[in-house]
Amino acid sequence: MPASSTAPPRQWARPDEQELFGSFSVSGRPEEEFVVLTIAILVIHVAVAAALIFLILLHSGKGGGLSDMFGGSVGQAAAGSTVVERNLDRITITVAVIFAFTTLTLALRLH
Repeated sequence: MPASSTAPPRQWARPDEQELFGSFSVSGRPEEEFVVLTIAILVIHVAVAAALIFLILLHSGKGGGLSDMFGGSVGQAAAGSTVVERNLDRITITVAVIFAFTTLTLALRLH
C-alpha cells in the first residue's frame, strides 16, 4: 500500500481559518459562538420568565393581589385604576413581549 493511504482524506481535514473567512480575523469557531449566544439567550429567557411570573402575581384579581402590599388598593375604590396599577400593566406587557421574542429566537436557533 502506498504511504499516502494512511493520511486522512482531505475532506475530513479541518480547513484553515484563512480558507473559511478570507481576510477576517475570527477569534473562535462559528459553532462555539453559536452555542455561547444560545446560552446567553437562554439565561435571559429564564430571567424574563421569572420576572413575568412575579409581575403577574403582583396584579390584583378579584380578592386583591400582591400589589395590595405596595398600596395598590388605597385609591382603587375612588379612582378605579391607580397609577401603580397602570405602570404595573405597562411593565408586565413589556416583559411579556421580551419573553415572546426570546421564545421565538430560541425556537428558530434550536430548530
